[in-house]
Amino acid sequence: MAQQNYQSVIDEIKSRCNIVDIISPLVPLKRAGTNQKGICPFHNEKTPSFVVSDAKQIFTCFGCGASGDVIEFVKRYYNLTFPEAVERLALQCGISIPESHGELGKKKEGYYEINRQAARFYFSVFAGKKNPGLTYMIQRGIEPPVLKAFGIGYADDSWDSLTKALTGQGFDQGMLLELGLISQKNGHLYDKFRSRVIFPIINTRGKVIGFGGRMIGEGEPKYLNSQESIVFQKKYNLFGLNLTRSEIQKEGYAVLVEGYMDVIGLYQHGIRNVAASLGTALTQQQARLLKRYTEKVILCYDSDQAGIDAALRGADVLRREGLEVRILNVPQEKDPDEYIRKRGREAFLNLIHKKALPDVEYKIALLKSQYDLNDTTQSIKFLQKISDILRTLTPVEADLYIGKVSAEYRISEGALRREVQRQDRNVTSSPQTKDESRGKTDPVAAVSESTLSLERMILRLILLKSEYLEGIREYPEAIVTPPGRRLISVFQELFTEDSDLELEAVRDALEEDELAYLETILREVQVGEKDEDAYADCIAKLQEQRLEKRKKEIIDLLSLAEETGSQSQLDDLMKEYMMIQQMQKR
Repeated sequence: MAQQNYQSVIDEIKSRCNIVDIISPLVPLKRAGTNQKGICPFHNEKTPSFVVSDAKQIFTCFGCGASGDVIEFVKRYYNLTFPEAVERLALQCGISIPESHGELGKKKEGYYEINRQAARFYFSVFAGKKNPGLTYMIQRGIEPPVLKAFGIGYADDSWDSLTKALTGQGFDQGMLLELGLISQKNGHLYDKFRSRVIFPIINTRGKVIGFGGRMIGEGEPKYLNSQESIVFQKKYNLFGLNLTRSEIQKEGYAVLVEGYMDVIGLYQHGIRNVAASLGTALTQQQARLLKRYTEKVILCYDSDQAGIDAALRGADVLRREGLEVRILNVPQEKDPDEYIRKRGREAFLNLIHKKALPDVEYKIALLKSQYDLNDTTQSIKFLQKISDILRTLTPVEADLYIGKVSAEYRISEGALRREVQRQDRNVTSSPQTKDESRGKTDPVAAVSESTLSLERMILRLILLKSEYLEGIREYPEAIVTPPGRRLISVFQELFTEDSDLELEAVRDALEEDELAYLETILREVQVGEKDEDAYADCIAKLQEQRLEKRKKEIIDLLSLAEETGSQSQLDDLMKEYMMIQQMQKR
């Protein structure tokens, strides 16, 4: 909504929504003088210190310090963003919210509507005549009410059934392409998802933001997600959270799994405090989203090595967000869905309560399985690895686990404490250690092949024609490897307007590893190469990279601006985003 309309809704909420009327059904209040008093809902207390002022229309907790107006209370109590709290109160108090007049609002609503209609189309195919998708889900034991709750759909093997359905409704082809629902090749449009069970990805505001598709039958990739867009950024969303967030709050913890079917399978069997990280490594933003609903997360990933590694990385991400983390390995079966289908809800709950280990204990147990503790040398390595884990903990946690480890493995508590402190000193007093260890890896090998290929082409062109150096100077981000940067530096030192670079002079200025990189580039020089065309192609690629990078930055900024409800900032960002899109179409 436009900024003036947004503010008018806020003003009307504050004038029409009495804070006592909003809070009293949620928090039992008793009159205390001119105010109302109760047990604070934001922290554990036995003596009431939560005060609501009818006269001032504010709340204050003298125990934890929480305070604010009616919007702030609803925002905190339900773990909402500011705009979500405004919408909830407006609905509760019968205040109409004007339709958005901002460019961003109009654009995003258009995308949401396209996704909604696509979801309806996929669902109609799935729920219509018998199809491979429906057969697959029934074989997995998923019942109709759950299929409907998740809006499961099916994309048949037709090349353009969705394309025809959506363009037939008048939706813009460009927007369909941008959302990744359709693709284009040789001027022909075709459906991106074909022969796949479709999982609509829905945010916590009930908007369809993207889709996941599982291939039925032969074909790759097995799973395919919507491309990122102005309404869909994987790192900010969790699959299933729109249905399960209230249950997560009620149970006091979230079960975090890897896949769509894990969420649906657990939900089918009554485990409804569950969500999944959209097939990607868990992000800090996803951890932050979970923290809105709980302080405790149980990671229950696949039991293979990839799942174990992902759980360890995820635990570190969640811990950085201040969450309590436990890790659960599903025994025998491959994943949580398979386990609960075979053994049932009670067996899974029993696993959670008895086998989910605190992340630190899980890491130690995993280490123990990797070493022969009857061997002195391996025991020493094992305890050194444990000290690496312990030094990442808070002082209180480290103290607790030092005591536990020393008792269990019969090692002096003092010796273990000294080892942890020694490791700490090594890290803090030796800043060169990281650089030294980094130096042991090949800096070129760490770069993606496409980025490396572009860098080598640029360096090759400069060797062919030195004048290209001037144009490339505008794109310092194009040279990403240390030997590449050194070559550019040498080129700049030796370059003159009167003559091309002397290859022998370049060689004389380089170290051994830089020389090896130069020789690699020289081997790629092609006789008769059309350097003007190649140079123009390089510049075009660099410009495109900059535009794509800025688009991603804008998408992140849009999400942050939405959190604060800054409509003017949203509109400015949207204008820039649309301008970049126009530039890319030229």
